[in-house]
Amino acid sequence: MKRRTFLHRASHALAAPAVMGSFGFTSSRRFSSFLRAQAESGKVLVLIYLQGGNDGLNTVIPLDQLSALNLVRPHVILPENKLLPISGTELAFHPALDGFSTLYKEGKLKIIQSVGYPEQNYSHFRSTDIWMSGSDSDQLVSSGWPGRYLNHEYPDYPEGFPNATDPDPLSIEIGYGSSMLFQGPATSMSMVLKDPTSFHELIDNVEEESPDTYAGDKLKHIRLTARQSQLYGEVVKQAANKVTSQQHYPDNNELAQQLKIVARLISGGLKTPLYMVRLGGFDTHAAQVMASDHTLGEHASLLADLDNAVKAFMNDIEFMGLGDNVLGMTFSEFGRRIISNASLGTDHGAAAPLFVFGNQVEKGVLGTNPVIPAAATFKDNLPWQFDFRQVYGSVLEQWFGMQLQDRASVLMSDFSTLPIIGEDVITAVRPDVEQSRLKVYPNPVAEMATIDFISSGAPMKIEAIDMLGRPVGHIFSGVLAHGNQSLQWNTRELPAGNYYVLMQSESTRRTVGVVKLN
Repeated sequence: MKRRTFLHRASHALAAPAVMGSFGFTSSRRFSSFLRAQAESGKVLVLIYLQGGNDGLNTVIPLDQLSALNLVRPHVILPENKLLPISGTELAFHPALDGFSTLYKEGKLKIIQSVGYPEQNYSHFRSTDIWMSGSDSDQLVSSGWPGRYLNHEYPDYPEGFPNATDPDPLSIEIGYGSSMLFQGPATSMSMVLKDPTSFHELIDNVEEESPDTYAGDKLKHIRLTARQSQLYGEVVKQAANKVTSQQHYPDNNELAQQLKIVARLISGGLKTPLYMVRLGGFDTHAAQVMASDHTLGEHASLLADLDNAVKAFMNDIEFMGLGDNVLGMTFSEFGRRIISNASLGTDHGAAAPLFVFGNQVEKGVLGTNPVIPAAATFKDNLPWQFDFRQVYGSVLEQWFGMQLQDRASVLMSDFSTLPIIGEDVITAVRPDVEQSRLKVYPNPVAEMATIDFISSGAPMKIEAIDMLGRPVGHIFSGVLAHGNQSLQWNTRELPAGNYYVLMQSESTRRTVGVVKLN
């Protein structure tokens, strides 16, 4: 669908809350289902897990730090003349990411620098759990953040599912086993899919009697889950069979073939909002590069697979007319160390860049280039600039339309959001988007900045907060007339660093990242 057409239709759907609310139509699950139907295929998020810990410093290279990088990672450093410069920045892509470079130029790629979390855990298994659960590093949580989101939207699941209103899987993972990601507080919210064309016909759906005991309840639940898998399998196969033509995907590329399935199901009319695909092999302790040519090696091959897969997926989604409704995001359990090792590789590290891609992203780079110590040792790591849960919360708000209280419940805390999705994008349950618009310029700022926003006419507060969410400067509090407003912000007394401008009222909350210069 053309973007203008989608926004036009979505704006009519957004008139529904006041009308439907007056008739008591307030169930989150029912209302989200109603709006998904109004917005045709609805919003889809595709999560790409780069399994093993991707080396961010060789993925998005800080050009202003090349001298230091040559000193501390000589075994893996990339030749400057082969890098792909990112226009308007002091960054460059790995030579294998020419497709990502094109997406960035087209305004369809967001780079978020140095994403991580406090007290980094360097175990693959534990750090994967932390990223998938959205938990603190010292907190054990058995559910995934998308699983909790789906449980919030569909609190009755799995009883009565699938049904006429919600006939499709709530989430789909491509692979051979389920992850924590889509695990809800009480049950898995996902369907694991190897190949949609391999599903068999439905078998007999008669439910056997279960003993009236605790074990009997467990058995009943297992049978219910199995029966749903069969029913969802048929729905998935029907959706896949509707699509007879797709754009080209590379054959010898596992990730590309997974994304081909995702694109086929979306195009086939499946209303599933969440997918996860995987690309393994990023644990590059050795042979990350070839000794004779650092632009080749295991890491280059992995990034080429990622690049070619995403490029094919984006072409396919555009070909099907669904580009405005699909958002993609990469994540990995951690980055790699600043220094390289003697095995032409890098060891487990901390923060790394994260990519968000799609027609509706707000183009650009969030964050500043990491600073590389010239005398870095094996103990040194990149500090995080953005908590990964800020990214999750931003997607939940700006893509799926979750309000602050609900986001805080899903993420188990309130994390400030980042400008990831374009401000003119209308989400299915986000009628207050106009009231929450917020811009700060110039950015970076040296002494004075202008803050532009739209006031709803209600009491509001605007303040500056640091990276830990602590208030560091009061800007405004009170009531302004409804409409466009502008304020001047004196930042002379604010130390250099990364901050947010936070605007909030009873019904809205909006943040913008700001870099303060010396």
